[in-house]
Amino acid sequence: MKVVILAGGFGTRISEESHLRPKPMVEIGDMPILWHIMKYYSSFGFNDFIICLGYKQYVIKEFFADYFLHTSDVTFDLKNNEMKVLNKNGEDWKVTLIDTGLNTMTGGRVKKILDYVPEEDFFLTYGDGLSNVDLNKLLEFHKSHKKIATITTVSISSMKGVLEINDNDIVTSFREKDGSDEAIINGGYMVLNKKIKDYIAGDSTPLEKEPFTKLSEDRELMSFRHKGFWQCMDTQREMKYLNELWESGNAPWKRW
Repeated sequence: MKVVILAGGFGTRISEESHLRPKPMVEIGDMPILWHIMKYYSSFGFNDFIICLGYKQYVIKEFFADYFLHTSDVTFDLKNNEMKVLNKNGEDWKVTLIDTGLNTMTGGRVKKILDYVPEEDFFLTYGDGLSNVDLNKLLEFHKSHKKIATITTVSISSMKGVLEINDNDIVTSFREKDGSDEAIINGGYMVLNKKIKDYIAGDSTPLEKEPFTKLSEDRELMSFRHKGFWQCMDTQREMKYLNELWESGNAPWKRW
């Protein structure tokens, strides 16, 4: 099953780091947060990735092109122009990197990659958030209700779009935040059906606005409630917090 990761935004809320590289390439420990997200999905056996690129896309392409240089010891034979990898720290991954445009919004990025998704359902997440959500249970829940979209929801002081959910876990409304909201929000880690394309007008469509609003009106947007660890990385403080968790040896998302 394909795992689609949105990694093309400008990352303006953490501009101290993202002016040099895409936000998904900001490091937790000595590896990009994008790598941590992929390792998490891989720990459940989901190893086929599509990464939606935009801003400074070459940084992500170069990372995967030179993956062994980042993860393994190497010997360079300069006389013969050869490189030998001494301890191959590879991954059982297939990674497809798609240029979805510099200024394309999240919905537009998703629509651009659907031709690369052979199955009807696929995972979707953002390239800047970590969690310990049970992906097997998330997928099982999505398949059980047969709706177009499932989003993992978390309870937090609102920084994102705010959701209202009924007793049957159907999302009944999706709105922008109010300053005083303490609410259930979209934590990413989604499963979507390819029918989502009918809700996305084009490149300028943010997935989190008109598509999710219309899905909720049509009762096609479901909530998978997650009460465990979840943390996005929008600020230097949040980046520091994630690094502290990793360095402590008790990072909640580390299952490998």
